[in-house]
Amino acid sequence: KVDAVLARVQAIRDTVGRDFGIGIDFHGRVHKAMAKVLMKELAPFNPMFVEEPVLAEHLDAIHEIAQYGAIPIATGERLFSRWDFKSVLIRGGIDILQPDVSHCGGITEMKKIANMAEAFDVALAPHCPLGPIALASSLQVDSVCLNAIIQEQSIGIHYNEENDVLDYMLNKEVYHFKNGYCEILTESGLGIQVNEEFMKAKSILDSKWRNPIWRNEDGSFAEW
Repeated sequence: KVDAVLARVQAIRDTVGRDFGIGIDFHGRVHKAMAKVLMKELAPFNPMFVEEPVLAEHLDAIHEIAQYGAIPIATGERLFSRWDFKSVLIRGGIDILQPDVSHCGGITEMKKIANMAEAFDVALAPHCPLGPIALASSLQVDSVCLNAIIQEQSIGIHYNEENDVLDYMLNKEVYHFKNGYCEILTESGLGIQVNEEFMKAKSILDSKWRNPIWRNEDGSFAEW
């Protein structure tokens, strides 16, 4: 399996050249010993970063894993407060923090996490494989953080099968990407206009679905 991973990364590097940043996401799906092996073997390909080499439950191993390859390590999407991030930063080994605005407590909390990371000389790359509101919120934080280096987004990505991020918006043009960059959102609020009719059509509140806990004793649905 290691050889298969290396072959794929080699193929990507051969295609895009040495100046193209490649992020490799482990999704926390390997154990510590295998993470060490992969970090060492992937180093010659000069990845931009390795993401989540282990699960959040094992972040105490990050400092140890970091010794096995000169590759920046990114993590944080499964952490939920500034205190979680504080522990990670104190232990060391992390180069890029990836708080998710939808998980970590919103815009204010993510800004505090970003500032704390800056004090540890750690970069910010908000996690956001989500919709336009989360993306706009993340970009607003990016725009005021000196340590922000890259922003994840899922516009046009392969797993948006039924609808895309832009379908939720009226002013789709604000997400204009050029050479990998997105302009700062300057319209009122977060900088986006939500397509409320589309949202209503997609909302579970307008469907017949109900959480099982809201069923009556006879099996019928309770009113909310």
